Amino acid sequence: MDAPQPTSIGQFDYIVVGAGTAGCVLANRLSADPNARVLLLEAGGSDNRLWVHIPVGYLYTMGDRRLDWCFKTEPEPGLNGRALDYPRGKVLGGCSSINGMIYMRGQAADYDGWRQMGNAGWGWDDVLPYFIKSEHHYGAADDYHGVSGELRVEQQRLHWPVLDAVREAAAELGIPPVDDFNRGDNEGAGYFAVNQRRGLRWNARKAFLDPVRHRRNLRIETGAEVERITLADGHATGIEFGRAGRRLRADVTREVVLASGAIGTPKLLELSGIGPGEVLSQHGIAVKHELPGVGENLQDHLQIRTVFGITGARTLNDMTAGWSGKLRVAAEYALRRSGPMAMAPSQLGIFTRSSSAYASANIEYHVQPLSLEAFGQPLHREPALTVSVCNLRPESRGSCHIGSASPGDAPQIRPNYLSTEADRIVAADSIRHARKLMATRRLSGYRPIELKPGPTVTSDDQLARAAGDIATTIFHPVGTARMGQDAMAVVSPELAVHGIRRLSIADASVMPTIPSGNTNAAVTMIAEKAADFIRARSRA
Repeated sequence: MDAPQPTSIGQFDYIVVGAGTAGCVLANRLSADPNARVLLLEAGGSDNRLWVHIPVGYLYTMGDRRLDWCFKTEPEPGLNGRALDYPRGKVLGGCSSINGMIYMRGQAADYDGWRQMGNAGWGWDDVLPYFIKSEHHYGAADDYHGVSGELRVEQQRLHWPVLDAVREAAAELGIPPVDDFNRGDNEGAGYFAVNQRRGLRWNARKAFLDPVRHRRNLRIETGAEVERITLADGHATGIEFGRAGRRLRADVTREVVLASGAIGTPKLLELSGIGPGEVLSQHGIAVKHELPGVGENLQDHLQIRTVFGITGARTLNDMTAGWSGKLRVAAEYALRRSGPMAMAPSQLGIFTRSSSAYASANIEYHVQPLSLEAFGQPLHREPALTVSVCNLRPESRGSCHIGSASPGDAPQIRPNYLSTEADRIVAADSIRHARKLMATRRLSGYRPIELKPGPTVTSDDQLARAAGDIATTIFHPVGTARMGQDAMAVVSPELAVHGIRRLSIADASVMPTIPSGNTNAAVTMIAEKAADFIRARSRA
């Protein structure tokens, strides 16, 4: 017996799939035209949960199936056979509701590189106005920052003396102090700017969706798990989705816009018959449109979490070891929206070069006054610093493909970390660099003791293997539907899917290479540009 046909919920000018960072921006910008009917679909539900909004709650949002897809990678050879938890937001606001809140654009050279790869309109001078457009910066407006946008960018509401000391230690190594990482060259040491407002997380739902919820031409559906894009005569006609046990359909007159991220977007394309024919055929899916680049080119930042025990300074470990400490921390936050509960997961950043071979900063530190085995697990009791280092521009490339034809099954995520010799060298040099930092005269008074990976690990091979033992994702997957004009590109520089009319993509999957820093700000920028491209096509 044939499955019943899905029930129609109506016809829309634009259907946006995914209400994460990009989806919220798109819903805002596209619904600004009162004559355009916009449907925004989100598989998750409301972000109205305590730990979403209290910044330190990131420790508890990841791994919560009400907020997180709770993906896992396949066992990774470069990580000595380990499989990693791979958090992705499944909630209004998407990853901006569970991420580290760090506002980071990357380097001007990243975007100039995109343009040089044949993506006209994506150089630093092209994208900077879009970063500025969205931004509500804590400082004055200038050539690099805006103050009239919706996305709050604030200074952190706490400082740690031990992190100030680490910043001063970086200066001993020739790394200058900086106050702003977002002016095109992020080399230096300083505190990260964060997407917060007065000590609360400022996610994409608050920034972009709440101000426009009243618009009659915008419909928001949560709990809507999109199963496939419907196609006819070489163009997208709509989508089918499930909600509360029912199969539903929405039809489109202008464009379906995918904003499901570097994991969700290639999965939906493949379920719809768009992607590498070999993958689709393997799972019994008819090939509607061959696009071999779908799901390929996965890139991510792998953070090597070195840990150093210290003395003579307070860290979150010992501050919250007992109930009295926990109560003091909670009271400070309740009274002043400050203190450890207001902190982003990483407070101090350092951008520098792992060796003289690099023309610009190629590694990023996230220094944290805490230590734990993994996110979601208890803090250690003794005072310690986690001195994470990540390779900003890894050469390793992985993939993300469906594992079955069932929409409810998780995709197979293979980042392929540390699969190139260059990446293994950077990993070894990163651990050595962290040791140099912690061995500076400025930090000697804290008597740092290396706990991970341990001081006996010294050779290149030992260090690369140790990196595989202690490293984890820093949650920045990109590139699985990259823009370009070659055979492996999935979208054009205008973000239209090659070979399929009325279908576009606006999320981290379109990035041809990963930016040199945290990725959420870049996703916001991409969505801003996408909205302009989409509106221009509708007028053509």
